[in-house]
Amino acid sequence: MALSMHKDSSNNKQMDSSKYVRYTPEQVEALERVYSECPKPSSLRRQQLIRECPILSNIEPKQIKVWFQNRRCREKQRKEASRLQTVNRKLSAMNKLLMEENDRLQKQVSQLVYENGYMRQQLQTGSATTTDNNSCESVVMSGQHQQQQNPTPQHPQRDANSPAGLLAIAEETLAEFLSKATGTAVDWVQMIGMKPGPDSIGIVAVSRNCSGVAARACGLVSLEPTKVAEILKDRPSWFRDCRCLDVLSVIPTGNGGTIELIYMQTYAPTTLAAARDFWTLRYTTSLEDGSLVICERSLTSSTGGPTGPPTSSFVRAEMLPSGFLIRPCEGGGSIIHIVDHVDLDVWSVPEVLRPLYESSKILAQKMTIAALRHIRQIAQETSGEIQYGGGRQPAVLRTFSQRLCRGFNDAVNGFADDGWSLMGSDGVEDVTIMINSSPGKFLGSQYNTSMFPSFGGGVLCAKASMLLQNVPPALLVRFLREHRSEWADYGVDTYSAACLKASPYAVPCARPGGFPSSQVILPLAHTVEHEEFLEVVRLEGHAFTPEDVALARDMYLLQLCSGIDENAVGACAQLVFAPIDESFADDAPLLPSGFRVIPLDPKTVTLTCQSSAVSFSLACLYFIGIFLKRKKRD
Repeated sequence: MALSMHKDSSNNKQMDSSKYVRYTPEQVEALERVYSECPKPSSLRRQQLIRECPILSNIEPKQIKVWFQNRRCREKQRKEASRLQTVNRKLSAMNKLLMEENDRLQKQVSQLVYENGYMRQQLQTGSATTTDNNSCESVVMSGQHQQQQNPTPQHPQRDANSPAGLLAIAEETLAEFLSKATGTAVDWVQMIGMKPGPDSIGIVAVSRNCSGVAARACGLVSLEPTKVAEILKDRPSWFRDCRCLDVLSVIPTGNGGTIELIYMQTYAPTTLAAARDFWTLRYTTSLEDGSLVICERSLTSSTGGPTGPPTSSFVRAEMLPSGFLIRPCEGGGSIIHIVDHVDLDVWSVPEVLRPLYESSKILAQKMTIAALRHIRQIAQETSGEIQYGGGRQPAVLRTFSQRLCRGFNDAVNGFADDGWSLMGSDGVEDVTIMINSSPGKFLGSQYNTSMFPSFGGGVLCAKASMLLQNVPPALLVRFLREHRSEWADYGVDTYSAACLKASPYAVPCARPGGFPSSQVILPLAHTVEHEEFLEVVRLEGHAFTPEDVALARDMYLLQLCSGIDENAVGACAQLVFAPIDESFADDAPLLPSGFRVIPLDPKTVTLTCQSSAVSFSLACLYFIGIFLKRKKRD
């Protein structure tokens, strides 16, 4: 009996010693080193650890196994707590944002109720009057009241060389911008499909019944206000239609802010209209609550200020008070308010294209939402939430996307200062052929003209724009992306094929049967909301001529695709691609070609086709005919 009790007590001691182990700091440090290398070591690894570390020799393998289990559990709980804290901060900030938006809407409702009551009173007064004099007087008083409610801003002429005059313009711009961002200066209507939430891009609204077109957005990002301001001021990095932005003058102000005089050029979206440029004043300052403000407006004869540089190939557009309000958020991050308000001189474009320049929704998609998406993308890359493969840094992949879009836009617009000159135009189908005899201007001075041996070292471009009826943009771009063999025709003569062999970036000639049907799409990167994809397309088994079939090699394209999701909110759908070498470098030269589909109304789209290559023929009407026939058959 005594022996049995002794055995039970010894077993209890062993159980207690295995259940409760007090580790020394040195033992914990040794275990943490192993955990950082392998959070879940095997049984053999744990036994090896005991043999190699003398300080762990008094601990059993089972106890070490329990320590690693507890350590993984603590790590999981820590990550979950951190995630919940982040979500809580987002929800708190979003709640604050929604409450402010609710207050603004209540003010707007109160103003509308007042105007409605006033109009009712005027109608009753007008019906009660019996004489023409009283009626005329009522109309005059009504007009005076409306002028008081919506006064026309008067901008006295300022001294073009006076910093005080520029500061006065800047302060007026600041006041008007804030009234649009947080007030009721513009009648905003929430954009369909943009629901607010902790994981949404933000609250997006477009203007209704105002001069020009305007869009407004507010959202949350995990970056500090100064970093957000730095990103937003670099407009060419996120606004794909921005050709160049030159800061011609910087004037410091007494309140710690800066005034900049900026000249900006933007691309035309199609070949059927001229490009736009802007001459603006940009004012950067801080408010009493610590918020940063970057506001901007055009300098015109009515506002006063210096005269902008003259241009011949651009249409001067006007930027009405716009900008960014960046407020620090409790717990880190920023709340961003964005307002874009422009007048694009719609009467200077053909009537069929005017919806592109009259739509606040398109402005919101191209500028306002694009800015929020870009900041959100960088924020998630900085925090490590996005992991890219292929050994490429996120900044490098973004640069590839920007270069593809920029090259496509440069060729579509064909600016003379880039070296483009007109060779000919097809009067029937409006296909334009242009040549660039200075590839250094078009591609950058770092590229040698020896890369383009044919046609005297120049680059040919074939481009066209056309209107299509009842063709969904997403469906058309998906067809172009997935059925390349049905529309691409790379047939060139023997002389051109011989010239093409010298350049690894040229488009090789296919066999007489046309383009090979076998293609493999290798993803490189995508944006946060998967509205844009960067990918490498491998076209297998390519030969220059029928005699070179034995020497056939794979061809590679770097491709940017967007707008293939019918439910996504996007300004346009496009497919842009450029031939690359198998192991293309970060600074590899790109000759982009591709397609852009822009919806004009529910049933009409404009298609811009462009090809830039040493020798490359794009059969636009051929593949459109195939697509329309297939769509009709399906």
